Amino acid sequence: MTRPPLIGICGRVLSFSDEGRRDAFSSSQPYSRAVAKAGGLPVLLPPLATAPKMVDIYLDRLGGLLLPGGGDVEPHRYGETPDTDALYGMVGLHDEFDLALTHAAIERDLPLLAICRGMQVLNVARGGTLVQDLDGGGHWMCEHPVSLVTGSRLAHAAGAEMLSHCYSVHHQGLGQLGSGLVPVAHDQHGLIEAVEYTDATWVVGVQWHPEDTTSIEPAQQRIFDEFVRRADEHGR
Repeated sequence: MTRPPLIGICGRVLSFSDEGRRDAFSSSQPYSRAVAKAGGLPVLLPPLATAPKMVDIYLDRLGGLLLPGGGDVEPHRYGETPDTDALYGMVGLHDEFDLALTHAAIERDLPLLAICRGMQVLNVARGGTLVQDLDGGGHWMCEHPVSLVTGSRLAHAAGAEMLSHCYSVHHQGLGQLGSGLVPVAHDQHGLIEAVEYTDATWVVGVQWHPEDTTSIEPAQQRIFDEFVRRADEHGR
């Protein structure tokens, strides 16, 4: 790569910052570290109030889009009302921004890596639904194995069909799959852990956080390596 591809990472709104009296935009550092290690240049996309109307301006400059984790998606985004007290961290602006970026990225066939909440956003963007609470059947702050479907883009990227160190922080899962999405990974209980969008060159969603275990399982970093490689190709 002569110039590193720009990888947009959706930012989040914080209600406070280290400066005490100012609000802040944020992004978890491991995302940027994994992108940079893969040869990409991470760029924070701040969720300004005007941001959902500016997605094409953002994406014109990017080689790839990373949808990160975060709070739950508002149920009305997938045609439901809240049915559990377990919902947390819902921010309407985050949903509007992430969904608008996802629709626009898919339309222009931009390489996209969707992580945790990001995979759920991807499913909702394609008309799918979410299980609002897995009632103990999710993975909350724990490592677990995941098996990948042979021949999938994800398995090709990871260079493996089994990942042992998948760190997860989620209490929700996919319900009805969105149009064009196919499952490409499952946990030991059959829960969908990754999807791909079949009509795109490279759109992959994973339910766990590969950025958190790149140092102990190289296959996790290889997911970012392939994502950034695809982003570099897209920009040529």
